[in-house]
Amino acid sequence: MLSPGDPAPTLTATNQHGESVSIECNDPTVVYFYPKDFTGGCTIEANDFQAALPEFREVGIDVCGVSMDDVDTHAEFADDEGILFDLLADPDGDIAAAFGLDTSEGYTDRRTFTLADNEVLSVYDPAMADPSGHAREVLTELRNKYVTGG
Repeated sequence: MLSPGDPAPTLTATNQHGESVSIECNDPTVVYFYPKDFTGGCTIEANDFQAALPEFREVGIDVCGVSMDDVDTHAEFADDEGILFDLLADPDGDIAAAFGLDTSEGYTDRRTFTLADNEVLSVYDPAMADPSGHAREVLTELRNKYVTGG
């Protein structure tokens, strides 16, 4: 699995709108992996990031969620939950593999990576990534370490 200081992979995947999205990790970016659309913790986490999205965007931080669900499932989930950031479909686990995540069960564990300047800034593991309040924790860390230069 990638660790802080490792080079960030370049991401290209299809979002919930069927658009090909390429994410260059020059700018601060949050990539959070979650097991499955429409499940309890995953819905809480998506809504948490959505609620904080204006603050992320205000300071120039991109947010995207990634799961092994397909585009149609992401579209339905985003529509049902009012998700406005990209949900990237990774049905073959290629993006997860680029981050060093296990996909052998057909899903990934909950894991969040913060990226900037083409490298991994931090990694939140499942034990630390409580879906409730997680987005605020990530936003605070990025503001303190990257946006404010501290």
